[in-house]
Amino acid sequence: MRNPLIVLCALFVVGVLHAQNPWQPSAGHTQIPIWPGAVPDARPTTGPENVQSVGPESLVAGKPWLWLERVSQPTMTVYSPRGKNTGAAIIVFPGGGYEGLAIDLEGTEVCDWLVAKGITCVLLKYRVPAPALPHTGVHTLSPPSLSKTRREPSAFCAFAPPSGTSILTRSACSASPPAAIS
Repeated sequence: MRNPLIVLCALFVVGVLHAQNPWQPSAGHTQIPIWPGAVPDARPTTGPENVQSVGPESLVAGKPWLWLERVSQPTMTVYSPRGKNTGAAIIVFPGGGYEGLAIDLEGTEVCDWLVAKGITCVLLKYRVPAPALPHTGVHTLSPPSLSKTRREPSAFCAFAPPSGTSILTRSACSASPPAAIS
């Protein structure tokens, strides 16, 4: 009876550790908090910071990559060149569309490449408080989002400001959305 209890406890601990898996830089690099105290304008997160490997369904260059989400404590990690140092430095902001960070693919791998060229790299882990959400709302000033979103009749009105740029606003002034966005 003791063995199943030990196995059950071990599985529970592994599950908890997996659910709370913050990203850490490789050995020899230290994360430095951007804000020493409370983060200004902090936004609530839906859970703890989590990093996961994106596997076979989304391979890049034939290999998986790491996706970091729910970042509430921004940090920077300095990657210094070993050997030749050009004296240049670059700040790297990994992509992710404010839903998460491709922390290795567009972060650590870029820093490794720059360091090999003698350039100091500062990797910024910036706030991304929520994981990907389904696109359900209308983004009134984003023409690409508008073209992908179902629009209700009489929901939009196009007007031309003095610059001649056409933008959309919510209004009850049109029976249908504009045919083209310029």
